[in-house]
Amino acid sequence: MKMDKISKDVGDIQSRLLDHRPIINAEIRYFVREFEEKRGHRESRLLENLNKMVQDTNEQMLPESLEDMNQQLSDVIARLEAANHMAERVQQRELEEQQSTQLQANMERLKDEWADFLKEQQRLKEEVDEEHAKAVGQLSTQYSEKKKDLAKFSPF
Repeated sequence: MKMDKISKDVGDIQSRLLDHRPIINAEIRYFVREFEEKRGHRESRLLENLNKMVQDTNEQMLPESLEDMNQQLSDVIARLEAANHMAERVQQRELEEQQSTQLQANMERLKDEWADFLKEQQRLKEEVDEEHAKAVGQLSTQYSEKKKDLAKFSPF
């Protein structure tokens, strides 16, 4: 038993002399605690600064940005309306030009039809004049013959 006690004491002495894990673990815990405290203060300062910047942005820049955005949107809407109006005018001009082209085509067609109608009327007039001349010629011949017949019967 004594030997057990001696071996235990020798084991304890050896572990204290050669096993530095407890001391190293304590030093590591101390270092980590110090590092986290210093880092924590630095991060909290950074977070506070970021929070202040966000609040300043929300209080100052956001209303200005909204006003600028509303103004620019108004300008864009005005430009779009102007562009839409111009597009409508171009469409109206194209429609008028197309209608004008159709009107000119109709006018040309009507002129051609009128010219054909006048030619037909001229041809019919010439036929009627020709028939009239023939009828006048026949009547004149008949009248001459009747005059001759009358002249034969008349004593003068």
